[in-house]
Amino acid sequence: MILQPLPPGTDAPLHDRDAVPPPDLPTGKARDKEMARLSERLDELATALHAERRRALLVVIQARDAGGKDGLVRKVFGAISPQFLRAVAFGAPTAEERLHDFLWRVHQEVPPFGHVGVFSRSHYEDVLAARVRELVPERVWSLRYPQINDFERMLAESGVTLLKLFLHISRDEQARRFRERLHKRKKLWKFDPGDLDDRARWDEYTQAYRAAFARCGTEHAPWYVVPGDDKPARDLLIARLAVHTLAAMDPRYPKPDFDPDEMEARIG
Repeated sequence: MILQPLPPGTDAPLHDRDAVPPPDLPTGKARDKEMARLSERLDELATALHAERRRALLVVIQARDAGGKDGLVRKVFGAISPQFLRAVAFGAPTAEERLHDFLWRVHQEVPPFGHVGVFSRSHYEDVLAARVRELVPERVWSLRYPQINDFERMLAESGVTLLKLFLHISRDEQARRFRERLHKRKKLWKFDPGDLDDRARWDEYTQAYRAAFARCGTEHAPWYVVPGDDKPARDLLIARLAVHTLAAMDPRYPKPDFDPDEMEARIG
């Protein structure tokens, strides 16, 4: 099974039941074996993309708090050589960034040709958190949907393939992960009391996510809703999709501008 994109204008399936992975996924050793194969293939394709240096892949990851963004980057995209993997996490804008348009800081982090870029949170925070927390008035954030579409269309037309993922977890699973952070010393540093304020706005965020997916899901940059309650199943689904996406890009190693036989003769 390969995840399918949301059709443009779709009301995204964001109920708690939609966070449960499909029942036919492999588990245990079978899943581990497939993940190992997918990781190897992902690295092979990313290496070819780097050698080609004509296009790039940008993976956009959005999730609620405790949605598992960091773990996903490690478990799936960590298979790619760090030479041509660029992972960026966008936090609150700095004083300098606030002096520019909201896409200014984002455009600077778009991966160069030959690279895979991963955004852990992204420009979509400017129509999610900015909307729900009322950081800017509606007349400002409402204009950002078409601006995002123009930006992503420009990237696509310039050779950047976009893979936009929403890691969908249920309300109960988020609560479980919050409690785990509170009771495990090595995870306590991840807990932010402010996350509970956003949890109290669960329905408002659901509405904001649905609006973002419906208005910014396009043929050249669709959204994928990934069932996220089960982390290993989530990782498998995304590894499959990442390999499928890169394989469809069909990166090719460039032909050398020299004669290999002549070079071998010169080695002596």
